[in-house]
Amino acid sequence: MILSGSVRHLRRLTIGVFVLCSLFLLSACAQQVWATDEAVQAARHNHGGAPELTLVTIMNYGSGRGDHTALFINGSERVVFDPAGSWSLATIPERNDVHFGMTYAAGASFYASHVRPSHYAVVQRLVVSPEVAEQAMALALQAGPVPPARCASATAALLRQLPGFGGIRTTFFPNVLMQNFAQIEGVQTFELHHDAPDYQTDLMRVQRPL
Repeated sequence: MILSGSVRHLRRLTIGVFVLCSLFLLSACAQQVWATDEAVQAARHNHGGAPELTLVTIMNYGSGRGDHTALFINGSERVVFDPAGSWSLATIPERNDVHFGMTYAAGASFYASHVRPSHYAVVQRLVVSPEVAEQAMALALQAGPVPPARCASATAALLRQLPGFGGIRTTFFPNVLMQNFAQIEGVQTFELHHDAPDYQTDLMRVQRPL
């Protein structure tokens, strides 16, 4: 019995060490990207409309689960916080998962790279105060670079620090964050499907200033 208990303890210890090592390796994989001040300044884009946060969840048709989370922030300028994301454009400067200069064309490129036969996008838009939008942008710049598989947890952690978002749960699952965000009063929800007859119209709708 003593030997059996020791084996169980050793097994738990081994699993714990493995988890810690995995987390360390994931953190090590996050790559620093820091565009110059000149590039960021030249790219800044004022989108117009009300300040807003737009949570984008990339849903998998096959599994029914969320595979990625990103957050568009529209305040004094429009950026996208794409934690652990793979999207990029040569003309769009990035600072650790925050992409500047998110014009309509840049936004269309972002959505087009994710909305495809295997995935669709759930787009949740929420009008916020100018102060909340600017705070979200500052937090996004502090959050990156985000390690792989942490897109939902990094976005949830950002949102939880904003006034009025205390109900957002800590989670690693994009669809759970999407469901939490949907409970906030005032959220407008849209979907983007690659084969929808009105795809271009829908793409305009989710980007048009509120």
